[in-house]
Amino acid sequence: MKVRLVLPLTKTARTRRGAAWLVSLLCLAALLQPATARADNPIVQTIYTADPAPLVHDGRVYLYTGHDEDGSTWFTMNEWRVWSSADMVNWTDHGAQLDIASFAWASKDAWAGHVVPRNGKFYWYVPVVNRATGRMAIGVAVSESPTGPFRDALGGPLVENGEIDPAVFVDDDGQAYLYWGNPNLWVVKLNSDMTSYQGSPARIPLTTQGFGARSGNPDRPTLYEEAPWVFKRNGQYYMVFAAECCSEFIAYSTAPSPTGPWTYRGTIMPRQGGSFTNHAGVVDFKGGSYFFYHNGALPGGGGFTRSVAVESFTYNSDGTFPTINMTGGGAPQVGTLDPYVRQEAETIAWASGVETEPSGEGGMNVGWIENGDWIKTKGVAFGAGARSFNARVASAAAGGSIEVRLDSPTGTLVGTCTVPGTGGWQNWTTVTCPVNGASGTRDLYFRYTGGSGYLLNVNWWRFSA
Repeated sequence: MKVRLVLPLTKTARTRRGAAWLVSLLCLAALLQPATARADNPIVQTIYTADPAPLVHDGRVYLYTGHDEDGSTWFTMNEWRVWSSADMVNWTDHGAQLDIASFAWASKDAWAGHVVPRNGKFYWYVPVVNRATGRMAIGVAVSESPTGPFRDALGGPLVENGEIDPAVFVDDDGQAYLYWGNPNLWVVKLNSDMTSYQGSPARIPLTTQGFGARSGNPDRPTLYEEAPWVFKRNGQYYMVFAAECCSEFIAYSTAPSPTGPWTYRGTIMPRQGGSFTNHAGVVDFKGGSYFFYHNGALPGGGGFTRSVAVESFTYNSDGTFPTINMTGGGAPQVGTLDPYVRQEAETIAWASGVETEPSGEGGMNVGWIENGDWIKTKGVAFGAGARSFNARVASAAAGGSIEVRLDSPTGTLVGTCTVPGTGGWQNWTTVTCPVNGASGTRDLYFRYTGGSGYLLNVNWWRFSA
């Protein structure tokens, strides 16, 4: 099952609904379109995503998420996913680069994790159930690339005390700290290998001065719930956390050192968004500040079927956070997308109907395409104008057509590429068609047309000037 703009239906169910269902979807999409050159929230529409952990590296934002399975009535999560963007609006799907099976000692629950770079490698800290004990433990995976593949670095837990939500912060002096916990809050100093630690984990005192006062729950007197996120800005240490379930809001505290003492500063994101949990990640990128979170905004969404979104914000002059509310418009685009270099088909601002899957040529491709499905990319800089369009395609059926349109799924048609049957969904060929009228900076739509059933797959595309 999957999410299609984004109703969680089986592919068969979608086919049976026919043209009337598709028209309803397109109308809904038109109503949801935000202002030009801003992100579409939620930023992933092909699946449900949760627990965002952004990382800025080498001119891109890498986003690590969990994956809520369609129709979940609990936190049913079996894998972690990777996405990336150079402009905060067009996100490339790098697939599932870590899952429960990656840890031979784990049995279930691919819950909220965090990735940090160190020594030319990338370390992914995740909570999973230890098969031997039945308790939550923190594992760590490692990769030479931010997009994986990741592998178990230890063959067993890094630390285990039954609690969740790891986050790692590396201070300016190179000392790394691992934080985690629900209902408690823990910290331990990591060694430089990032897979071992010094001494024993310490419990951070959850005082009302440090983490605010909760009423009516003597067992949990402070607002701290889970999902710590620690960073440093202008010499001050910030801890952002999910507060007071349920439903949660996002709050924060500050401290003069990475181990405290912490002072509660207030609410960042109030309770809202259709999910009773929330999970934040904060990064600076290309001169702006960005706040990632999750909600239940997609159709079929809720507390167990969540979706990641992002907002831009500006710190107050004294370094405090402003109030950040959830929007459908999201963050503004940073720069533009270059159509004259190869772009992955799974680089998407908004999608209707399609799925992604691993490609036989490496990476991912867009597939499960049916008549009327479409993909949007934003802020495409055509300049003086494009003359032709190339796409890497495959089809085990009769193929179909790729309509190249501007500004909407039914906007100006500037080219149509015919895709033949290639004898297999991973039997790839390149098709080319002329383009007329694609100039300036526009939102670009690929609309797929053809007969019934699945039509074609797309691996990548590129325009010629």
